[in-house]
Amino acid sequence: MPLHSDLHIDASKFRPEAISEDAHKLNNHLIQLGKEGPKWWEVGADKYRVMRRNGETPFPKRTVIESGKAASIPSRDAGRDIPCRIFVPENGRQVKGVFMHIHGGGWVLQSEADQDPYLKVVADGADVAVISIGYRLAPENPFPQGPQDCFDAAEWLVDNAQSQLGAELKFIGGESAGGHLTMLTVYHLLKARSSFQFAGIVLNFGAYDLSFLPSARTFSKPLILHWEILQHFNGAFLPGTTPEERKNPAISPFYQDITGMKLPPALFTCGTEDCLLDDSVMMAVKYQMSGAETVLRIIPGAPHAYIIFPPDQVASAKEGIEAVREFLTEKLG
Repeated sequence: MPLHSDLHIDASKFRPEAISEDAHKLNNHLIQLGKEGPKWWEVGADKYRVMRRNGETPFPKRTVIESGKAASIPSRDAGRDIPCRIFVPENGRQVKGVFMHIHGGGWVLQSEADQDPYLKVVADGADVAVISIGYRLAPENPFPQGPQDCFDAAEWLVDNAQSQLGAELKFIGGESAGGHLTMLTVYHLLKARSSFQFAGIVLNFGAYDLSFLPSARTFSKPLILHWEILQHFNGAFLPGTTPEERKNPAISPFYQDITGMKLPPALFTCGTEDCLLDDSVMMAVKYQMSGAETVLRIIPGAPHAYIIFPPDQVASAKEGIEAVREFLTEKLG
């Protein structure tokens, strides 16, 4: 009788033949787009952000949905608020919980107003109020300023979500850099508000080791995110730090000792065509080893940032969004 492993992963998800023809076509298209236009570090982060808002980069201009509402949350600094964007369920349906969202963009790009379609589909699909946090960006505001804004927003929502948004803070989640900031914020609240507990957290293709796990270096395709881009993002967010210094748990959540922590249930998602695949797999294993409820969804052929693509056009986005909806709905009871 063969030995049985205590670790169970569906290896078929990682095989090249698991990638559909449509996924291959999308990824090849994205690789070609990535070869066009200037890089953000060539023109400067601030100028590149304006270019993206104006549709002057190879990737599509952001979609703005009118039902999204601008708001703000007080920060720790007198006279400075943190911008936010809020979506509530359509047709006046009851808000069952509040989802704090933290956007991606390598700690350098994007804002709370750059992913309206995704925020709306989460709000409508799970009957939650989604509030996206416009934390300060590098290189103008390097670590720890962005994380501090997320901490401040989370503490404010613990105290005020019910009165201001009609339900308690139940969830937190983000994509890429937003997944990284989500994990740091969860650790922060476990210390700062020990009596508070999330119903669940959503971690889409996050970066959890900023000294970099192997796939960040070995992934060879220039597909959305790759080694060169990662180095520029890290240099902006963590200027003057060494790889060893980046292993500080305050920077890289993978290195946090989570023994005995009362961690909330977590959903991790990542595609197999993502240079941060090791981050999701290894962080999910570590998380599960702590005893916390852990779901890891691997999507064959999906690239970095897959979940923000139109779900009616991209099968991987539809699969990921459905996993998020199912997770949130289950945790709401």
